[in-house]
Amino acid sequence: MIGENPAIMNSVRKICIFTGTRAEYGLLKPLMDEIVRDESFHLQLLASGMHLSSEFGLTYKLIEEDGFFIDEKVEMLLSSDTPAGISKSMGLGLMGYADALNRLSPDVAVILGDRFECMAFACTCLNARTPVAHIHGGETTIGAVDEAFRHAITKMSHLHFTSTEEYRKRVIQLGEHPARVFNVGAIGIENIKNMALLSKKELEKDIGFDLGDRYVLVTFHPVTLESGTAEEQFKNLLFALDKSAEASGAPSKIIFTKANADTDGRIINQLIDSYVAQHPDKAIAFTSMGQCRYLSAMKNASAVVGNSSSGIVEAPSFQVPTVNIGDRQKGRVRDRSVIDCGPASTEIEEALQKAFSSDFARSLKDMVSQYEKPGTAMAVLKSIKNADLGNIIKKTFYDL
Repeated sequence: MIGENPAIMNSVRKICIFTGTRAEYGLLKPLMDEIVRDESFHLQLLASGMHLSSEFGLTYKLIEEDGFFIDEKVEMLLSSDTPAGISKSMGLGLMGYADALNRLSPDVAVILGDRFECMAFACTCLNARTPVAHIHGGETTIGAVDEAFRHAITKMSHLHFTSTEEYRKRVIQLGEHPARVFNVGAIGIENIKNMALLSKKELEKDIGFDLGDRYVLVTFHPVTLESGTAEEQFKNLLFALDKSAEASGAPSKIIFTKANADTDGRIINQLIDSYVAQHPDKAIAFTSMGQCRYLSAMKNASAVVGNSSSGIVEAPSFQVPTVNIGDRQKGRVRDRSVIDCGPASTEIEEALQKAFSSDFARSLKDMVSQYEKPGTAMAVLKSIKNADLGNIIKKTFYDL
């Protein structure tokens, strides 16, 4: 197994990678590969959250299939997506992560993003005096509780790796020393550049589904700072997809990827299952596609639709239009391939028509994503290697 090495020399720096979701793991994999290749590091891997849930596909198995050894599996996810259930899951995480960190005793931990699992792990690292390297800090998602979690994780972290210069400035604005904040680009784009992705025909064969002349990739998550809007907004999306297909005379096939373990996420997943059951020739759904299939689906799609960060960060690298619905991603840096719209069905339908237009497609041909920088994973690892982790615990707030 990659990363399994019982005889670790004292001079080898132990890096503990935390992952709680399928998407997060896919983004972290290039960094994990770089750690394994560098003999001055030992990779430790802590898998938690949705990775260990049968409801969300037991995706820890994908990690093991990639050849990585999982040092700790911490179950913390309750079968409840209510606010109270998520808070209780965080409490279970705190207890499990405390024991895991005590056993692993890493030199530094790596956290990507902003989810509640990450928040609980960051708190545990702070109490354990374990330095944290945080990836994708400084971003804003005004419609989600992740907004507050992300900035809180920044204040509990010691090294910061942002995806744009604007985000780097925001992390410094939060009181982090500029010498510890690095604009390295979005790590997920490294997968796009390095992975051998499938053609449309290869993807169709792999998933056993005819994608027709045109298809959309749909990922929609609850807007967690809004109360009870998930069902209505997703029904509006389904209605708009059907109306758009009728209006164009060129029916679109649909690939759904299901929602995460957020408040009301199960409502969306039930609606997806019902829609696919009623339209088996038109739509297909996945709890987890895996990184290669997901990026291949994105590459060959006519549009990426929903409110996932992947439509903002990764899709522009393919010059594929994104229809971004509602406020969940409000505040993120955008490329011109992103079409923002409200959650009403008429607004979504109008945005879809723009995304499918040949004029809009032509306007994206020379576009280069603002999130793209070469060698992101190596830049992260180099900064961790050069950091004085023995003297990194923050004692002051950096004032502008």
